[in-house]
Amino acid sequence: MTTGRIFQFGKFQIDALARTLRREETIVKLNSRAFDVLLCLVQNPGKILTREELLKSVWQDAFVDDSSVPQSISLLRRALEEKPGDNSYIVTLPGRGYQFASEVQVVSPEIGASDDGDTLPDVSTAARGNSGGFIFQKHTVETSVITTNEKRAQLSSPTARSRPLMRAVAVGTVLALLAGGYFYTRRGPKLTEKDTIVLSDFSNNTGDAIFDDTLNTALDVSLRQSPFLNVLSDSKVTETLQLMTRPAGTKLTPEVARDLCQRAGSKAYIAGAIGSLGSEYVVSLKAVNCQNGDLLAQEQVTAASKEKALGALGEAASKLRSELGESLATVQQFDVPLSRATTSSLAALKAYSLGIKVFNQTGDAEALRHYQRAIELDPNFAMAYRAVGGVYGNLNEQERAREYLAKAFQLREHASEREKLTITADYYEYVTGQLDKASQAFQEKIESYPRDPLGYNDLALLFSAQGQYEKAVETARQGIRLAPGAKQFYNNLAWIYPCMQRFDETRQIIHEAQQRNFDADIFHQDLYAFAFLEADSAAMAQQLQWFAGKPDYEMEGIALASATEAYGGHLGKARGLTKQAVGSALRVDNKESGAGYLADAAVQEAAYGNVVKARQAAAEALKLAPASQGVEVEAALAFAMVGSADRAESLARDLNKRFPLDTQMQSLWLPAIQARVALTRANPGAVQALSPIEFGAGASSNSCLYHVYLRGEAYLAAGQGTAAAAEFQKILDHSGLVWNCWTGALAHLGLGRANILQARTSQGADADAARVRALAAYKDFLTLWKDADPDIPILKQANAEYSKVQ
Repeated sequence: MTTGRIFQFGKFQIDALARTLRREETIVKLNSRAFDVLLCLVQNPGKILTREELLKSVWQDAFVDDSSVPQSISLLRRALEEKPGDNSYIVTLPGRGYQFASEVQVVSPEIGASDDGDTLPDVSTAARGNSGGFIFQKHTVETSVITTNEKRAQLSSPTARSRPLMRAVAVGTVLALLAGGYFYTRRGPKLTEKDTIVLSDFSNNTGDAIFDDTLNTALDVSLRQSPFLNVLSDSKVTETLQLMTRPAGTKLTPEVARDLCQRAGSKAYIAGAIGSLGSEYVVSLKAVNCQNGDLLAQEQVTAASKEKALGALGEAASKLRSELGESLATVQQFDVPLSRATTSSLAALKAYSLGIKVFNQTGDAEALRHYQRAIELDPNFAMAYRAVGGVYGNLNEQERAREYLAKAFQLREHASEREKLTITADYYEYVTGQLDKASQAFQEKIESYPRDPLGYNDLALLFSAQGQYEKAVETARQGIRLAPGAKQFYNNLAWIYPCMQRFDETRQIIHEAQQRNFDADIFHQDLYAFAFLEADSAAMAQQLQWFAGKPDYEMEGIALASATEAYGGHLGKARGLTKQAVGSALRVDNKESGAGYLADAAVQEAAYGNVVKARQAAAEALKLAPASQGVEVEAALAFAMVGSADRAESLARDLNKRFPLDTQMQSLWLPAIQARVALTRANPGAVQALSPIEFGAGASSNSCLYHVYLRGEAYLAAGQGTAAAAEFQKILDHSGLVWNCWTGALAHLGLGRANILQARTSQGADADAARVRALAAYKDFLTLWKDADPDIPILKQANAEYSKVQ
């Protein structure tokens, strides 16, 4: 007797004995390992199964690597028709394991033993766990189950009786093959998943310039579909070329590629060539062991025309992947044809390739026109839309970025699986603002491509945006371990560490980056901020000098200087610098950044009590960039702070309509606007609720902790001194987030006012202590503003209040 079960969940049914998965009446194909993983999860619904538990249950003593479980989970998500962010069946719990979330019903509780006494393989014989499920014990038989009657029928069949003769024929055939020297012994994989490979530049022997650079990009996309092959990153290639005393743009001929491969510690290089044969084209690929020069694999495919060259290259690359040791299952799963993974237009792909080349040499702005040209040539080129969106995001033109990223998402089926997951994550992060769904998409990417450093890079920024900085650092560090020379990880850590008040580590990461000849505006923003916090005016001037004369970054330096002047109460100087920053932005057609500087000024003027100027700046900002999310948020805050409640509410309704799913909008900004409107309407009890992401700071969303400051003001208006003091103290404790924002200066004044409230509601020693703290806080503020413009309303109020406290 044995126990067998049929499990029902949703529209799926899994038969443990027949080893089949059905979607209604259709059998869903799964490889053996993925089926066993699913069965293990289904038998333990609700239980968190670690990667180690799944490996032990499913793979037992087989040699596997860290990607085996994630790859099976990715296959199952496809089979169960889960989309990114959809956890209907399988939930990934980072750092913990996997959980089957759907309700499971046992349809068939038992199947009897065969009538001739044979025992069928038992796949589900174990004690019940606390959840009522079963602990899976893997059986060793992986063939299909045959019933007793079927066995008897086969034994009496002509096929069964003829087996001895067939064996004799087979033996004779093998002997003949041996005699002829054709006997094939299967060799082990030529590469392992830990090996890296170098791609040399394609050798174009056709005389047609359309193939220059184009096939390099196509081969890179094709091979990076593989979760097995580990292509050396562009940053590591550049770093290694520098060690070889060669310029960054050196052409990677097979000879140079072999030297680079050896220097980088890679295992092999792949060389490609294309030649013409009449009207046909011959595409060839070969993989060479760069340590000893042995040929590891070689493929050659003929294309009937120029337009079919991409298809031929994709076919050759797929065959090469198998030859190099990748499993047939993953080659089949991750093998989108190149014409769909990129574009069917060689001209569009060439323009895109030029964009990549220019980006690596000079940066975002110069690459933009090539990416845009690629879209003109192929309006369905998803990768090009994502590239344009990325450039605009880097240039802080968020609305333009959203437009292109949304289009890439619409066209995501015209991309490889790796690119599709990235496009999906970008869409949820930057277009809809759903940070949880974006995180899920990047986690799925890491599951499918555990050695792709870019997945870790993007996930680190998402953790940062949600205020989960420890997770962000660890994730970024994982990426650095995979790609030590990747510039973006240094950029991200330079952003994340200050938010954690870890300034020494920020300096160290910048030092390491600069030793690698990396440079980025974030490094100089950080160094300026540290100089500001240390009151080192010479160091501040040195960093501002870096921004000067760089058209795409000059505005950032001017804006930093403006904020510093405003922090000290030098409002006249700050206004002049803001005007310069706006002009600098407009000169490079960056209206959104220019409008952002005006919106910053509007909130600042409102906080300082300059009602008319606040309204004027907010209106100018909206006129310059009416669709900008960030501009509209700050304009709404400014209007709310100066008593224009109707205008603020109108903007808030529009923001809610446009961004109904945006995590930060719904958790931070709209509550802050609504709370300030309530305060304007003499309802100070409507204090904004705490948000779990209130200290989050994504790569483009440093908030200066406006919402914390406004919550402190609401508590002051409600007469809750202790609660107000706690909010203002948060701002002072997070100088790495606040930098030189005006909130950092006014938090001292807010703390003084909060302590005065505490003194009034306390008695004896407590009241005296609160009064002492209040005096110290007022003195801190007035010292900061000792040479401030005398006509600022909030300064006049502070002086009057201080006189009463003394």
